[in-house]
Amino acid sequence: MIKKQELSAQEAVTEAKRYLNNAKEILREKGAKVEGHYRDSKYVKMAGHTAYTGVLFALDHYFGKKAKGRKDVDWYRVNISKEDRKILDSFETVYEQLHLVMAYDGAGNAEVVKIGFREAERIIDWVETRTAAA
Repeated sequence: MIKKQELSAQEAVTEAKRYLNNAKEILREKGAKVEGHYRDSKYVKMAGHTAYTGVLFALDHYFGKKAKGRKDVDWYRVNISKEDRKILDSFETVYEQLHLVMAYDGAGNAEVVKIGFREAERIIDWVETRTAAA
């Protein structure tokens, strides 16, 4: 298995986008969308976790390793805030909508899902732009 740090920047972004596309596919195929809500919370949770993991994958590649211990949400907040406050706002939305509301609570309001996915794409695109310029 290839480790995150061994991937090129473009490969890491491609992998992050693959996670996000997989999350969308999970909901499209198994989320049981009815009147603006995904009814099957198992698949809402799975999709939320998958999409959030994709965002973290891109950010992990961009920011690298943490000196001690595991990374946590505050570690990401600190590192993102040093680079771009607008992307920090996107990260907060992704954390709340994809990780907490979807992945933990299984809440599947289609508008919430749409916002979470949009902000996830924004972060991944930001990493792509930053790593292409480097």
